[in-house]
Amino acid sequence: MKLMEQVRRVLRVKHYALATERGYCQWIVRYIHFHGIKHPNTLGAAEVEQFLTHLATTDKVAASTQNQALNALVFLYRDVLRMELGDFDAVRARRPVRVPVVMTVHEVRQLLAGLSRLETTEPYHLMAQVMYGSGLRLMECCRLRVKDIDLARGQLTVRGGKGDKDRYVMVPATAHAGLQRMLDWRRTLHEQDLARGQGRVEMPTALERKLPGADHQLGWQFLFASSKLSRCPRTGQVGRHHVHQGCLQRAINVVVRKLAWTKRVTCHTLRHSFATHLLEMGQDIRTVQELLGHNDVRTTMIYTHVMQKAASRVRSPLDAAT
Repeated sequence: MKLMEQVRRVLRVKHYALATERGYCQWIVRYIHFHGIKHPNTLGAAEVEQFLTHLATTDKVAASTQNQALNALVFLYRDVLRMELGDFDAVRARRPVRVPVVMTVHEVRQLLAGLSRLETTEPYHLMAQVMYGSGLRLMECCRLRVKDIDLARGQLTVRGGKGDKDRYVMVPATAHAGLQRMLDWRRTLHEQDLARGQGRVEMPTALERKLPGADHQLGWQFLFASSKLSRCPRTGQVGRHHVHQGCLQRAINVVVRKLAWTKRVTCHTLRHSFATHLLEMGQDIRTVQELLGHNDVRTTMIYTHVMQKAASRVRSPLDAAT
């Protein structure tokens, strides 16, 4: 079996995400080419250190990028080749301290209004409402399934979020009617798919084997479904996947350009704005931490630096002197 086939096989046995699989494979191939297309089992800690140092000093990659490359190579040697790397001391990329970009409430309204005016059948406006109103990450929103929406209790269940953790978040009252319409539309679409002999959806981990037939049940269908059927790149089976995350990203970019903002706004800015606005409304930081799914409250505390009651409300000495 070829090396990259082995890598993909082990990644899938260990249930790594498709995005992680693609990222790890790219880094392993890049590592092999960096050392003149030599097999990794002829290389070791010194070559790994050389590659990581090159990334930091020559390519000047971000710390997170270098860490991903390191994780990919550790996985290759530990889990695929069954080799001990030993100790090495590569030059590490510096991790800068950044404050998040946050929109004002008025800017959020402008962005949502702009999304609602886009000429598209995709539910970008509702997805943005849910991301801002519930603090979801982009992929957490895309991967919501019908069974995860509980309008009676007013909560969403985020399954397999960052770190493979589940959590509950609130349903924004403003998005309640839109979500109900989406659920009704999703039921109709699923019935049409079943009538055409389709209606299959990819199941997480081994649930397709443990729950026979569940992949054709309405509850497991993605809420924000793609308008077209597609073939799974892993299994090759045809089904209805969720809206591609890149489509929502492009839609937000289009609206931001139309608004002529100089502020860099992305999908994740909605999550940053959710956390900051909750803190400005007086919500305690522990609750915000739980809603965001952060392991450590220190991660959540970054939003205290961009609250309006911080720098923007302190009077400058220049104003006092003039």
